[in-house]
Amino acid sequence: MSDKKLRIVIADDEPIIRMDLKRMLEDCNYEVVAEVGDGQKAVDAARNYKPDVVILDIRMPEMDGIDAAKIITSEKIAPVLLITAYSQLDLVERAKEAGISSYLVKPFKESDLMPQVEVAVAQWDAFQKIESQARDLEDKLETRRAVDRAKGILMDQYGLKEQEAFRRIQLQSMNTRKSMREIAEAIIIAHNV
Repeated sequence: MSDKKLRIVIADDEPIIRMDLKRMLEDCNYEVVAEVGDGQKAVDAARNYKPDVVILDIRMPEMDGIDAAKIITSEKIAPVLLITAYSQLDLVERAKEAGISSYLVKPFKESDLMPQVEVAVAQWDAFQKIESQARDLEDKLETRRAVDRAKGILMDQYGLKEQEAFRRIQLQSMNTRKSMREIAEAIIIAHNV
């Protein structure tokens, strides 16, 4: 279990289940920041509280737990752990498509819950890091493309060698305190006008 007290939103249409679930989570040293009885309220609570984990029952009024999970995961708010008394294959398939981090079938014990929460958080964190690295790599690739294109323009316009064109972009970047990508994009725009 992590040192940080995880913040959790729980949603189940049965008040007694919510009460038991809250007690189990608090016994595991988690903080329940919101308890709601339907899927739409779960989405609203997740958006409002930005919890570390959202635990949803599948069958709820207004919006079921899978549809709520789809919104929560697509908005990248938090990992979702589904709890349900139902384990039909169609529900499991819908859960997978919604990006569910974990699926726990009722009845379950406190000892079943904690590992599911911790694994869901760890997987979510790992996914967020990979997504961030992918965005960073994409940004670097786009920068390189822009700089290469701007170098080509400078080489054509001024008869520069590649290294000289690169150095001009680099110096302009340092002198203006703008990124090389910004300078390269400005050169490309100016050339296209």
